[in-house]
Amino acid sequence: MSSCNNRVVVITGAGGGLGRAYALAFAAEGAKVVVNDINRDAAEAVAAQIREQDGQAIANSNDITSYEDAGRIVAAALEAFGGLDVVVNNAGICRDRMFASLTEADWDAVVAVHLKGHFCLSSHAVRHWREQAKNGVKVDARIINTSSGAGLQGSIGQSNYAAAKGGIASLTLVQAAELARYGITVNALAPAARTGMTEGVFGEVMKKPEEGFDYFAPENVAPVVVWLGSSESAGVTGQMFEVEGGKLSIADGWRRGPQVDNQGRWAVARVGEAVRELLGRAVPAQKVYGT
Repeated sequence: MSSCNNRVVVITGAGGGLGRAYALAFAAEGAKVVVNDINRDAAEAVAAQIREQDGQAIANSNDITSYEDAGRIVAAALEAFGGLDVVVNNAGICRDRMFASLTEADWDAVVAVHLKGHFCLSSHAVRHWREQAKNGVKVDARIINTSSGAGLQGSIGQSNYAAAKGGIASLTLVQAAELARYGITVNALAPAARTGMTEGVFGEVMKKPEEGFDYFAPENVAPVVVWLGSSESAGVTGQMFEVEGGKLSIADGWRRGPQVDNQGRWAVARVGEAVRELLGRAVPAQKVYGT
């Protein structure tokens, strides 16, 4: 039996890039896929490709940045396939600027698609699953979020994107802690792959080789996402997976480092000495991308 046989999966931003690769991979493992993309034609093309390969899929172009519209995505899954098991929050955009040149519109657009989009769709899905759990239905649900190396360690020229992706990393931790009681696991990805978002910045580095292993192909990330969406991953939650080429790792998050205790209020004159001591004992953070 395929790993996701008859599981119903909603994937946002699935008209191209990573989302398309996820949709095709889930369908190949027996899932019923809702291909969501604001570009209706792109969503239709991916859904049609899945159906041509004897899979089950529908296209959907509702807007994840609208709470009401996001509810229609969940409703579409329930109407078409009678259930919902997995949400893959993948859709994203970039509006790259150095912080001093960043506009309010640049900030709002990126935060809306990434951070608010994750909230809107997941909120509707969770309300559905919670209601099921309260009615005695065994829930085996998944939320798979998308963060980024930029969100984990920062990226020059991407303060809006990095802030949104860092917010998604924190959101994942809280969701995992709160939703386990309902049978819902929540994990996140920090993928490195060739997509429409990366072409402008990393086009030459990530271009497809003429032969050999295509290191930055979106298809390299898809097996990890499919496994996370399957029943086999039930014991895994609250994790951040970094996937690049053939590499898979779990990110080591913020935790309390070296500490000094003054046994009372600090005098301003002594803070500097304490900070220098702590910095000397701390493990250095990874450098911000672009520095």
